[in-house]
Amino acid sequence: MLIPAKLICNYRLQNSVSRTSLLQYLDKSSDYPLVLIHAPAGYGKTTLVSQWVGHQKNVGWYSLDESDNQPGRFAAYFIAALQTALGQEIETDESLYIQKDLQTLFTQQLVKISAVTEHFYLIIDDYHIIDNEEIHEALKYWVRHQPTCMTLILISRSVPPLGIAGLHVQEQLLEINSHQLSFNHQESVEFFHSRFNESITPQEIASLCDEVEGWPTALQLISLSAKQKKLPLKDAAKRLAKLNNFHIYSYLSEEVFAQIDQDTKRFILRCSILRSMNETLVQQVTGELNGRNKLEAIEKQGLFLQQMNAEDNWWRFHPLFASFLTHYCQLELAEELAQLHGKAAIAWLKLGYTTEALYHAVQLEDHRILLNILSEQGWKLFHQGELKLLEQHLDYLDDMSFVQSPQLILLKAWLAQSQHRNAEVNDIFEHFDRVLADQKIQLSQGIQPEFDVLRAQVAINQGDERTALHLAIQALDHLSNTKHQTPNTNYAKIVATSVIGEAYHCQGNFTDALEMLQKAEKMAWKYHTPHNILWALLQQSEIFIAQGFTQAGYDILDKASAFVKEYHLQKVPMYEFLLRLKGQILWDWYNLDKAEAMANAGIKVLNKDEERLQCLALLCKISIVRGDLDNASRLLKQIIDLQKTHHYHQDWDANANQVKIVLWQMLGDVKSVEAWLVQTHRPINEKNHFNQVQWRNIARALILLEKYDEAEKILNRVIQTAQKLKLISDLNRALILRNRLYYLTGNKDAAQQDLIQALQLTRQTNFISVFVVEGETMAQQIRQLLQSNILDKLTVHKAQFILRNINQYYRHKFAHFDEQFVNNLISNPKVPELLKISPLTPREWQVLGLIYSGYSNEQISDELQVATTTIKSHIRNLYQKIGVSNRNEAIDYAKELLQLMGYR
Repeated sequence: MLIPAKLICNYRLQNSVSRTSLLQYLDKSSDYPLVLIHAPAGYGKTTLVSQWVGHQKNVGWYSLDESDNQPGRFAAYFIAALQTALGQEIETDESLYIQKDLQTLFTQQLVKISAVTEHFYLIIDDYHIIDNEEIHEALKYWVRHQPTCMTLILISRSVPPLGIAGLHVQEQLLEINSHQLSFNHQESVEFFHSRFNESITPQEIASLCDEVEGWPTALQLISLSAKQKKLPLKDAAKRLAKLNNFHIYSYLSEEVFAQIDQDTKRFILRCSILRSMNETLVQQVTGELNGRNKLEAIEKQGLFLQQMNAEDNWWRFHPLFASFLTHYCQLELAEELAQLHGKAAIAWLKLGYTTEALYHAVQLEDHRILLNILSEQGWKLFHQGELKLLEQHLDYLDDMSFVQSPQLILLKAWLAQSQHRNAEVNDIFEHFDRVLADQKIQLSQGIQPEFDVLRAQVAINQGDERTALHLAIQALDHLSNTKHQTPNTNYAKIVATSVIGEAYHCQGNFTDALEMLQKAEKMAWKYHTPHNILWALLQQSEIFIAQGFTQAGYDILDKASAFVKEYHLQKVPMYEFLLRLKGQILWDWYNLDKAEAMANAGIKVLNKDEERLQCLALLCKISIVRGDLDNASRLLKQIIDLQKTHHYHQDWDANANQVKIVLWQMLGDVKSVEAWLVQTHRPINEKNHFNQVQWRNIARALILLEKYDEAEKILNRVIQTAQKLKLISDLNRALILRNRLYYLTGNKDAAQQDLIQALQLTRQTNFISVFVVEGETMAQQIRQLLQSNILDKLTVHKAQFILRNINQYYRHKFAHFDEQFVNNLISNPKVPELLKISPLTPREWQVLGLIYSGYSNEQISDELQVATTTIKSHIRNLYQKIGVSNRNEAIDYAKELLQLMGYR
């Protein structure tokens, strides 16, 4: 829930000096994308903008405080202010943006407002509070792309890291600094004449202005001191002249606060513990029934209390004065502070502002209120994605607090698990077990199954599906039959059901796995746990993909993507998994550009470098299929470095190993293959997709090392298991690899049979890239198959499509006879004499290359954009020049030329 006070212009303008020249300067704002008003505290920055805003329309306002350093909260208020400027209804539920990637969210908003034509302004006050780099980067992105009809106005004590220098150079910035904001002599005269009837000359005021260097707050303090002490203005000024900024607290104490009556002083101090306040909060904290009247009276006295909006009745103290009051409270209200913070925590909680309630709760030495808030609201915050907020406040609790509320130690452990810190979960549980043993306390039978569910989740994450299945089944049985319900019971049931499904998946039991995961999804919808809905969808998609139903798997991922958008889950780590699964399918389908986009989007979701392994592996695969081996090698170096320094699940390692072996195969790096094979993990079975991947990795390595018998035994076993369990995607890949083995060992009939079967399976899987990655070895076999006329029409179409794509990225290696290649070839002393006597034209070289690459006359015609009759003429001429009589002889001739130049 958004605090209304933060979306309202903070200052009322009675007796304020009209800054005419600055207001005229600000009238130029519409010509600039960014206006920056920066100066130290007390220079009247917000007052100036408040004056200017009064004469503008289409304005949104956003006042910052420390809590706005969280990207989700910043997004919620930023969009609410934007909606205000555009006259739209404000969305007040900030939880909608908690898990949203800020830059992605800004992009969506930019699209939404792209059609706006009327100029509007968005003002952000106190931007110096922001120290979150993600917010800085997102706002920099916004400024670059915001519509021309928008001006963003930042009020700050410092220059923000938003590329200000570049905006200066490009004349895209309107700037007002402390020098411009300092009162000049005329403004100082106007300021004092509006407050004093005594005779004071303009020269005296000018001298006073010079002494304080035009600092407006200093002038205000002088004015207040003179009024309260009934001193001549000159005497009040002399008192201030002896001070400096470090003594502002003592000055406020002596010259402002000491002059207030005791009842008002105590009321102000009690209110000052609130970072913002309304009548309800003031009444709950101070006990004053006429709180609003008192606040209005204090505001009229000029005691640095600012009413933000008369309609919404929210107030806050000026930041300088609030800081002073915090210091003063420690002296004057030391015995009462705990009681006040306790009342404030409860009051904020009643209003629905849990974050503010937690702020006050942690000010107390007695953490009972904090314990109660976390016990009541902790799981709700967890499901809303407030992970950092929860961890921060759980850290305030001691061991006995967790003994008193074991649900919170479970929550703490889930926080660690949800952020992939599985080892930390065990540490938390082990420490808690020791605490329970020391206190001679046992967990109740009602909550123990919930701990077992989390242990099951950790076990499945670590690849121990047997332990996971045992713990999850046992826990689910207890949870389903117990009468003891906790806030986490339903969540635990969902997770247990999901883990059982995952364990069945790992064991190759797809039917039961799918049933359990669909059940988990249904439960998650019932109990409103979006993360579990998303996870169940992703697991179901993986099962369909493993069974070869890649389109069905992709359709589920599309459904999951829509769900992520609707529930603003773009920041959860699972979203990267979704993007990566989509990217893998797109890679399989040879949609490389979209696959690359998915991998890069996945990387942006992740916070830590070590989490990028899978996305880097996908990017490496894309580069390999494109034939960009330099970029693939660069990416592989990053992958190897990550595997050396971090421990990964065997699924992650298997996928990373896959790109290693394929790239080493293409580079002929036998030494690296030998070293890898010695130390690599050998799975205990082939019953799931990641074990199948790793066994294929081992088989490919053995083929590279020419250990064909051992490789064949592995592949036979992998294929047999894949056929038995209907792991169609893995079967498709394994047949292609065994085809390579048979082809290299001269078993051409067996190779052809595996290739035909693999091609037929693509009707279901739609695989392309897995064929393309095999390069020229695959291309030659497909050419022969096409010439043999033994394939059915559908398979012929697929084979031709695969061949075209192999040619597209491998032609530069195998059959692209460009000018440089031809020049090098002709200068080679071993070149056939006929080529020197009757050299081919550039077009004839192109045609020869395309013939070698498997193109038909019609395909060559399409490629070169000339008539088929012209192609036939070129073919006759080049056949005559190189001394061949048919297509097969031309292919052999081209192959000999490539071998002559060092191509395999």
